[in-house]
Amino acid sequence: MELFGQTSNKSSPETPLADRMRPRNLDEYAGQDHIVGPGRLLRRVIQADQLSSLIFYGPPGTGKTTLARVIAGSTSSHFITLNAVLSGVKQLRESIEEARQKRQYYGQKTILFIDEVHRWNKAQQDALLPWVENGTVVLIGATTENPYFEVNSALVSRSRIFQLKSLTEDDLRKILHFTLSEKERGYGRFKVSIDKEAEDHLVQVASGDARTLLNALELAVETTPESFPPPEDSEIHINLETAEESIQRKALLYDKEGDYHFDTISAFIKSVRGSDPDAALYWMARMVKAGEDPRFIFRRMLISACEDVGLADPNALVVVEAAAAAFDRVGLPEGQFHLTHAVLYLATAPKSNSALGYFEALHSLESEKTHEVPNHLRDASRDAKGFGHGEGYKYPHAYRDHWVAQAYLPADLSGRVFYSPSDQGYEGSRKPLLEKRREEQLAGAMEEPPEILTYSPGDKSRKRWADRTENGAADFQRSLRDKVFSALPLQRHWRILDIAPGSGIFMTEALRSVPEGQVVVCEPSEKKRNMLIHMAEQLSLWEQPLILNGSFPEPFENKEAEWSKFELITGRDLMLTYPDREKMFSQTAGHLKPGGYLAFADTVPSEGIRLSAILEESGLDKETFGMLMDGENRLYADPDNRLTNWNSQTPVTLLENAGFTDIAAETVTHSFEIELTPSLLGSWFSPDSASYATRLTAACGKDFVQSIQSWAYENIAGRRIIWKRTYLLCRAQFR
Repeated sequence: MELFGQTSNKSSPETPLADRMRPRNLDEYAGQDHIVGPGRLLRRVIQADQLSSLIFYGPPGTGKTTLARVIAGSTSSHFITLNAVLSGVKQLRESIEEARQKRQYYGQKTILFIDEVHRWNKAQQDALLPWVENGTVVLIGATTENPYFEVNSALVSRSRIFQLKSLTEDDLRKILHFTLSEKERGYGRFKVSIDKEAEDHLVQVASGDARTLLNALELAVETTPESFPPPEDSEIHINLETAEESIQRKALLYDKEGDYHFDTISAFIKSVRGSDPDAALYWMARMVKAGEDPRFIFRRMLISACEDVGLADPNALVVVEAAAAAFDRVGLPEGQFHLTHAVLYLATAPKSNSALGYFEALHSLESEKTHEVPNHLRDASRDAKGFGHGEGYKYPHAYRDHWVAQAYLPADLSGRVFYSPSDQGYEGSRKPLLEKRREEQLAGAMEEPPEILTYSPGDKSRKRWADRTENGAADFQRSLRDKVFSALPLQRHWRILDIAPGSGIFMTEALRSVPEGQVVVCEPSEKKRNMLIHMAEQLSLWEQPLILNGSFPEPFENKEAEWSKFELITGRDLMLTYPDREKMFSQTAGHLKPGGYLAFADTVPSEGIRLSAILEESGLDKETFGMLMDGENRLYADPDNRLTNWNSQTPVTLLENAGFTDIAAETVTHSFEIELTPSLLGSWFSPDSASYATRLTAACGKDFVQSIQSWAYENIAGRRIIWKRTYLLCRAQFR
């Protein structure tokens, strides 16, 4: 049952090289830096001997069992190993009893390592669960299959999952060189040299599998001399020919029921979709070589012919179906020509995924109310006389070009688009006519002359996206945003520039408001920029905002003048974001089209609640209160403190000076309850250079601030108060 019980003589020549060379500690362990590199969580846990249940998942030869052995050599816990292929519930019960006794009599933890844990069925894995839950054993499982599919979900939920990747060529070279230099377990006591070409061949054909590499090296070293070990001082030379003989072509890692099957077919289809015939041929050859059923490949290509090529080339389906029929008549090996013919046609064909419009229609049915069939589309053969069904229907064949504008969707869905044609191939040639007819149908369906109306496919899905991205924003912040945008005469084709995106709440509303326009965002912070990109990446490429690196107006300095002009410039907390406010407002005017708007919402710290007001309500004496209030007034008027040295009238004055007209400003107060926790008070009175206490000290002196701090901790710590925050909503036009 002990992990090393049958392999204690690690340097024995009878022991295979791959087993002899297993790392004994983390410093000898090659690869997997993402989980056991310096500073990584698992390395820290192993070194501290504080393991919880783990599952190692990855291809053969990546070091799962080796890592378990490293843990066994570095832990004070009792270590038991089982192989799920050879062991069952009986052996598990014996191991649990052994672990229970170690815990009961010696107070020693037990780590139970189960290799190939996915080989156990559900009942066997269930038998292990109670002992993991009550701490009798700490589980370490190793599996080549995805644990989320092949391991009991209850075990998975109680374990940390670490995925091991195939070793890199550098990792394999490190192992090879270490083996040739290691005297006790490797070949360091012999004079072994290896040509660069031979080393490259061994490393490349091993394909990330250390066991394959070491087995080939062992064969090359020990069969090159006439006898092994060779005579003293003799040299063993490994050339390319020897390396090629020692490492035969590696069997492809492919399981028709496992991850490699699904990952490879996924890579194949994505290569076809991406119009890369070379990659498509590679992945198909890999599947055929591994024994995949060609009929399965043809089935996936038949799907791709409609899903990825679609009406951009209607013949794609015909070609793949013909090739599949020909394959059934010819079979392998000649049938590989028909596979190749089909995949090359698909990979080089124009692409369109417009068939996904069906699923948009299906989603509409599932998520919205059921709509009645329009009266003029109903069956006139039964109810025309009594109910007027079919009345008003226009027979298309009676009109020129066999088409007439009329509504075919229910009235509530008028203008809804499910089919969005691409501009590729056959479909692209039909797109202009379809769009023209849609416009005519939409106009004909309206009872009253509408305003100028354009349409962007996916408006509803865009709204659903925006709602999802904002679901973490506070209701009050959304209400501020809505007040700013509702006061603007927004048009769907506008270009909007967001120069202070913050959390992105203005960006999402801008995207929702200008589906035919453009939203551009300036953000100098890489972290915030990545956040905004992730928020928008679910939209199609052309619907996404253009997110520029830099503070306004830096990204526009080398742009054409017309490109850098907008109908609306907006942002959140402009006064706090831009130190040189006069210059900022002047620059926004220069980047607005005639008649364009600047609209923003800013927090006004100087008009929010102050500490003096809180302390006065809590009983602070009048003299001290007066001194504190006077100090705060000086603090908030400090010209060097751009956080507080302005009020709600300041932006209005700056806008007037920059040439803006029709300036509208409104202050909004938001009240909410907070607790004056010691940590909150501590942040106010911290020695940080930007803290409230530091700035107040400059106005009132250190002794006075310390007395206020002591009084606050004694009298208001732990209280719940109503906190007030003031916001300025501002809109201005530049003519």
